Amino acid sequence: MVLGQHKGRTDRQDAVVSPLPGKVANQNEESKGVCLKQEIGLVSACGIIVGNIIGSGIFVSPKGVLEASGSVGVALLVWLTSGLITMVGALCYAELGVTIPRSGGDYAYVKVVFGGLAGFLRLWIAVLVIYPTTQAVIALTFANYVLHPFFAPDLPPDIAIRLLAALCLLILTFINCASVRWATRVQDVFTMGKLLALAVIIIMGFVQICKGEYYWLEARNAFITQNDPDIKLIALAFLQGSFAYSGWNFLNYVTEELKDPFRNLPRAIYISIPLVTFLYTFANVAYITAMSPQELLDSNAVAVTFGENVLGVMAWLMPISVALSTFGGVNGSLFTSSRLFFAGAREKHLPILMAMIHIDRRTPIPALLFTCLTSLLMLTTSDIYTLINYVGFVNYLFYGVAVAGLMVLRWKHPEIPRPIKISLVFPVTFVLFWAFLVIFSLLSEPVVCGVGLAIMFTGVPVYFIGVYWENKPQSLESFMERMTELGQKLFMVVWPGGSSTASSAEIKDKSKRAE
Repeated sequence: MVLGQHKGRTDRQDAVVSPLPGKVANQNEESKGVCLKQEIGLVSACGIIVGNIIGSGIFVSPKGVLEASGSVGVALLVWLTSGLITMVGALCYAELGVTIPRSGGDYAYVKVVFGGLAGFLRLWIAVLVIYPTTQAVIALTFANYVLHPFFAPDLPPDIAIRLLAALCLLILTFINCASVRWATRVQDVFTMGKLLALAVIIIMGFVQICKGEYYWLEARNAFITQNDPDIKLIALAFLQGSFAYSGWNFLNYVTEELKDPFRNLPRAIYISIPLVTFLYTFANVAYITAMSPQELLDSNAVAVTFGENVLGVMAWLMPISVALSTFGGVNGSLFTSSRLFFAGAREKHLPILMAMIHIDRRTPIPALLFTCLTSLLMLTTSDIYTLINYVGFVNYLFYGVAVAGLMVLRWKHPEIPRPIKISLVFPVTFVLFWAFLVIFSLLSEPVVCGVGLAIMFTGVPVYFIGVYWENKPQSLESFMERMTELGQKLFMVVWPGGSSTASSAEIKDKSKRAE
């Protein structure tokens, strides 16, 4: 399934970063040949971050933070603090992104700093569960909100929801295969739609405040607790808040397609994270002006309830906003996760066909099709949410591991030029915060976390058989080469930097020489 790799490379040569800014060993250094285009400017970069963070959660179920916090005041503080912690993590990723300017995000960073096995396990859990389930769930949410008006007051048929979710995935995969520019334009448009919807909510919230509807925002009422103070519940509130900010690191997956990444990567972070923090905090302020804490907890779709209470005949805007938000969320997830799989295949942690790009369109079509296929397969199971719960812990764990890698890299390779060099206070703060949440998760849900770790560690034998073992039977090598060449002809793709006539064997030989 996975092509072989030379022994010794994963732990030593992978950790050698070129001292030249913008250059990393074993990457696309060729100025000629077919390669990914740098078509993502600052606006589109901000669209990727904002569009991936703002999914359906802030419109549908922000009640998790309130329920765990116990009061409106503490909940708002959690939303604000979670945004600040996200900003700290994003600054750490900004340094990592310009120090190790590879597409692939935390997979690339973990692999460079901690070796091939650690990187492979990050990739394995992402390929196997995280991104297919996430994309399937967002697509299902989109389909549910689109179909609901046609079947109200009844629920839409499950088969209709799944078919429309599949159609959503197929349409967006086609757009992403056709053009990077098309994909980023879709992302920009739907991100603007999300921002406008949240702007309407926030503006109406201020209108409510001007009308005197701010009972639960007064200091004497904001901290009336629904339950006794408990450190476990506060930790759970931060977990819920951090989950709402998921997607803040997705721009690092497409570093090589950024225009002027050393300037636009940090700029996009400086713009996007504070913007999302502002929107999340004040959207929750707006919600609490239109409903009591108990009404918010009882609502299955908070934005829809808000619209019904405040917008009157225009209440239909909220379901449409959720649908548009989730459609853009699927597009952003497909765009970034396919680059993760592309980066993994380029390091021969996945079949090398997935690292190839179309000779004309310059898009990673095999990786996009693989991403779409795995997401479609997840639509056929009823255990999607269970899988997400199992591996969510592992996903958060690797955020901390990647940022810890920043400190390790500072210690082991202080000579590497760093266009951005943040204070060590930031990575230390972030690692301590995530250590607290990870330890709390282990203590509160040991079985769920244990299953998540077990799923991740199933990748260990796959790594040693598929990646580390280099002397595979010739018959297997020949079969893989034939399948790769068949895929090249079918999808009209080539190895990055190569020509359209390069054979699979030549690609493999070229990759080995680069090592």
